[in-house]
Amino acid sequence: MTAPKSNDPLHGVTLERLLTELVADYGWAELAHRVPVRCFLYDPSIKSSLTFLRKTPWARTKVEQIYIESRRARPAPGS
Repeated sequence: MTAPKSNDPLHGVTLERLLTELVADYGWAELAHRVPVRCFLYDPSIKSSLTFLRKTPWARTKVEQIYIESRRARPAPGS
């Protein structure tokens, strides 16, 4: 028997993968514009951003929302 599919769009997506994909899609400057936090504005790196986002729920929520919206805008694979 197979497990039911999760309706959570972030199911199985790590914060590191999410952030890496957003940086590849938008770049640090656009992320800093959308979520103006120091770790995106000055000397940005995946490591420092992950540390900040794990400790700051409001910023993590904003970044997750950007990721969800960006995935909705993309066409589904195979279509």
